[in-house]
Amino acid sequence: MESFHIFKLWVMVFCLVFRLGFGFYLPGSYPHNYAIGDVLSVKVNSLTSIGTEMPFSYYSLPFCKPQGGVKDSAENLGELLMGDRIENSPYRFKMYTNESEVFLCQVDKLSGDQFKILKERIDQMYQVNLILDNLPAIRFTKKDDYFLRWTGYPVGIKIQDVYYLFNHLRFNVLVHKYEETNVARVMGTGDAAEMIPPVGKEVSDKPGYMVVGFEVVPCSILHNADSAKNLKMHEKYPSPIKCDPSTVAMPIKEGQPVAFTYEVTFEESDIKWPSRWDAYLKMEGAKVHWFSILNSLMVITFLAGIVLVIFLRTVRRDLASYEELDKEAQAQMNEELSGWKLVVGDVFRAPSNPALLCIMVGDGVQILGMAIVTILFAALGFMSPASRGTLITGMLFFYMILGIAAGYVAVRLWRTLGSGDQKGWISVAWKAACFFPGIAFLILTILNFLLWGSHSTGAIPFSLFVILLLLWFCISVPLTLVGGYFGAKAPHLEYPVRTNQIPREVPQQRYPSWLLVLGAGTLPFGTLFIELFFIMSSIWMGRVYYVFGFLFIVLILLVVVCAEVSLVLTYMHLCVEDWRWWWKSFFASGSVALYIFLYSINYLVFDLKNLSGPVSATLYLGYSLFMVLAIMLVTGTVGFLSSFWFVYYLFSSVKLD
Repeated sequence: MESFHIFKLWVMVFCLVFRLGFGFYLPGSYPHNYAIGDVLSVKVNSLTSIGTEMPFSYYSLPFCKPQGGVKDSAENLGELLMGDRIENSPYRFKMYTNESEVFLCQVDKLSGDQFKILKERIDQMYQVNLILDNLPAIRFTKKDDYFLRWTGYPVGIKIQDVYYLFNHLRFNVLVHKYEETNVARVMGTGDAAEMIPPVGKEVSDKPGYMVVGFEVVPCSILHNADSAKNLKMHEKYPSPIKCDPSTVAMPIKEGQPVAFTYEVTFEESDIKWPSRWDAYLKMEGAKVHWFSILNSLMVITFLAGIVLVIFLRTVRRDLASYEELDKEAQAQMNEELSGWKLVVGDVFRAPSNPALLCIMVGDGVQILGMAIVTILFAALGFMSPASRGTLITGMLFFYMILGIAAGYVAVRLWRTLGSGDQKGWISVAWKAACFFPGIAFLILTILNFLLWGSHSTGAIPFSLFVILLLLWFCISVPLTLVGGYFGAKAPHLEYPVRTNQIPREVPQQRYPSWLLVLGAGTLPFGTLFIELFFIMSSIWMGRVYYVFGFLFIVLILLVVVCAEVSLVLTYMHLCVEDWRWWWKSFFASGSVALYIFLYSINYLVFDLKNLSGPVSATLYLGYSLFMVLAIMLVTGTVGFLSSFWFVYYLFSSVKLD
């Protein structure tokens, strides 16, 4: 009891410290303080499009290159898997120094290949993604008296069969005055590390600024090729440039020169550094999102509560009436009994393909544990959008570590089904380590060949393939075998009743039982289909998803509903003397994956109308299949384990000779 009070005291201290803080500094991201005149370097990420879902390198188009050459930024595993390729760019600013008519370069003549690829990228609605101090460039467009936010800007636009290129950019950098000028500056997540002054050396009292916003307005300007011919990079363009985003004036033609320019203004803002990501995390239709999720939670919880109460009352009444009889009356009653009591000698008969069931349950536990831990860390701010790739990296890390749980559950269930026999546990643990990763690796390899053929940056490099294989066989597989070893040493569950040698004949049903199993997935699907829309929009429409708190609530609710649905269907099957409940309990809740896949197809047809080409559609369906497989293993595992616990508890409560 004393330790509990100490724990509460620590929680109160943590909450007090958090409350008194003026901002929550996410791990790995700190404010970068710039003095007036300090150089700010803009970086470029891959070109992206919701029309193809295939990213391409920024320098695959005839854009200006930096004078020192193109250099890649250090990227983590998650960034590489997401197709991010962050590189330096020729755009260069000076803190709090407005500049206009800055010349970058001029492409002398567009070749036939350059002209063709520019037209393709404009037709496919590709966006240019710029980054300043780890903030993506954001663009505002007005529609029906309200503003829409977009990350990046389009390569160009097509008007009446004429292609126009956005070759002039107007940047607006929002800055906030650094509030602690006497504190040594720390390393940020921006472009370069700042040196902490040595001890005894005074820090300059000149005001410093932090970047809290990065806005871009693209324009199409027709430059004079002769005026730009002898200019060098970052020199002033001789003629005034008026950037009007409502008009376009730079058509692209083969053999025609193209000049690139930009301007930048700095604006002091009231936005504090910890709040600078708010503009990216605000989702359109937020009120509808919150209300719909809350409504679904209330309805599903209410229905699940009613089902659970009715179900428990029914079982208790059956048990009470059965156990109140003496042995002679029970013997007479058994001749007339119908329902779950008649299958007492068959209910724990081993299912068909028991090894496959154990493997799928073990993998489901591993994926479920990974999802819970990852969403918790994301909800606490450890995997913020400011730290690109950390979400994918964290998922891989937790998945590998939880291989211990997969091996333990799979092997212990295997021993339980085999009445304590340890024979074959190594094979089960090995297959559990290779089943889901093997299927995922096969799907990703096929999709990767498509991306390689398209020269997309979304293709996983060969070196990364080798790294993933090493992580799989050097970390995940050994940990799964270790978990299997502990599962083999742990005591197996003893069944509360004996299994007859001759299986009982299952009465013929009026309707196929699998039809009921497939229909059971509709209730779990109802708990997450609204949240699924926002997740799909985040993945395929380029929107930032950052409501992990609600996602965690939906995940917990999904687990509860899957458990209850599978449990109810198992009881219904036992009541009609169908003792083959093992696989049906798994697919009763796992069938939600079928509805998610159908919803994915619906999303492809009606929401991704701009998705062009068979390669893009194949990529979409391939990734959707991968996601659906993981969801089936998770929901099926939850349903099976809940049904197993229920059947074990039910027949343990019945007094038999």
